[in-house]
Order: sequence, then structure tokens, then C-alpha cells
Amino acid sequence: MSKQINIEDCNSFFNYLEFEKRYSNHTLISYRNDILQFTAFCNGMYEVEHWNDLTHKHIRSWMVELVDKGIGPKSIRRKLSSLRALFLFFRKHDLVQSNPMIKVVAPKISKSLPETITRDRVEKLFDVIKSDSFADFRNRLIIELFYITGMRRAELMMLKDENIDYSNKQVKVLGKGNKERTIPLFDVVIVKIKKYLRLREEYFGDNTVDTYLFVTNKGKKLYPKWVYNMVKSYLSTITTQNKRSPHVLRHSFATHLLDAGAELTAIKDLLGHVNLSATQIYTHNSIEKLKNVYKSAHPKSV
Repeated sequence: MSKQINIEDCNSFFNYLEFEKRYSNHTLISYRNDILQFTAFCNGMYEVEHWNDLTHKHIRSWMVELVDKGIGPKSIRRKLSSLRALFLFFRKHDLVQSNPMIKVVAPKISKSLPETITRDRVEKLFDVIKSDSFADFRNRLIIELFYITGMRRAELMMLKDENIDYSNKQVKVLGKGNKERTIPLFDVVIVKIKKYLRLREEYFGDNTVDTYLFVTNKGKKLYPKWVYNMVKSYLSTITTQNKRSPHVLRHSFATHLLDAGAELTAIKDLLGHVNLSATQIYTHNSIEKLKNVYKSAHPKSV
């Protein structure tokens, strides 16, 4: 029987991520899948009996295979991040003698500017949805909340009725790493949320509805593909750009705030970013816009 490393050796690590770090189910699945893929690769290519026998060469070999399969630098970096966390855990608990990740360099990512929608197109987007039916009003409100709050798709899907603080005019959002943050809401949005709740009650009557703020026409919790397809269908009516996802509305929220003079640190807190470096990418959009204005307006630009 050939030697193989055992994925079950990682169970204590997975428990640590779930119960101590309190990572979301989506994040837990990503970590598990990354480590499962690495384990399968090592067991298929090498005779390695224990995690302690792995070296940086095994990991680099896996990276080469990922590149050959067409996996992009961003995805490879995420997979390496999963391995890095695993080996740090192993070292902390003396399950391995050394950390092979120390000698592994992650591939560089060429930074692309986030795609956004101009303000006038956003206004056109809101004009597209005129009906006050439950489904249409819900869809418009979801799109407005994406743009007005900058929240992520997963964050909006997890909203519950009690997350809306009407007296303080704000919404409580559960972000990455189960970190809570509050985002202010305009009076007009508060009014629309109250109207949506009335429409929801009229639409479903006495039928059981999931406990989430936004539900499907069948009263069930929204799922990622549904939200993506709904937003994309409406964005397709006002733009032909390649990216037409909920995240484009989040990017537009941040960019338009920055253009209007909002402080970067404030935008960081509203977006739920841990580090300011993640927010700074929006400054590049503003710089590019300034360059274009300069080139078109300055008499010496031609």
C-alpha cells in the first residue's frame, strides 16, 4: 500500500476555523476544498506519509499543475492562503517540525480597476422598475440597497427584519468573519423598506415565509445565483459592459462617494474592509477620471 497523507489530520484545523475563528460556511467550504485538492495532488504524485514530510517543493509542484490547468493567480493565491493557515496551525500545535510555506512565493496579481456605473446610468436603472408589484418592488429595493449601502451580496441575503433600525435610520450588516457593522439609511429608503414589508405581508398572507428580509416569490431565502441573475438582468438594460453583477453596484457606491469628497477611511468602514489597502483601489478610478478630464479640457493636452 502506497504512503499517503490523511485529510482527517486537518479536522482539528477545520474545527478551529468554525468554532474559534467563526468563519462563514462559504469560507469553511473554500478552505476545505483547497486543502482537499492539495491532499489529492500529493497523494497522486508522491509517496508522502505525513504532513511533516511535505516541503516547499511539493507545494511549488502543485502550483505548476494549477497554472497548467488554467487557474488564475488570484485563485492560486487563495489556495496558498488556505495552506499557509493550515501549516501555521500545525506549527502552533507541534504537528509539524517546520513550515514549508515559508519558502513559497505566491504569484503576483495584476491589479485591474473595479468596473463601475456612472451616476446618470444608475438613475436610469432606477427608472427601469416602475411597477409596485411585490416582485418588482422587491427587486428595485434590493438594487437600491446595493448601491446606497455598498453591502456585499452575501450580506444582503442574510438580512433579517430586525436588522433594520428604524429609529436610528441604519441597517446592521453581518460581514466577513462574522464582523458586524452598521450602515446609515436615508429617510426615503426607510419608507421603501416599510412599504416592501407591507407588500410582502399582502403577497404571502398567512403562508409561511422564511425569516429573512428578502425572499423569493415562494417565500424562501434568496440564493446567490438568483440575486446575481436578477441584478444582471436589470443592469443589462442600461449598460453593455462585461461585468454586470451586484459587486459592480458596490464598486459604484465606493467610487461615487470618493468622487464626492468622502474620506477613504469612512468608505473603508462602510464597505467593511479590514485594511485600508483594499479600499485604496477606488482612488485609481478617481485618478483615471481626473486624467481624462485634464486631457479633454486642458488647451495643451492635444
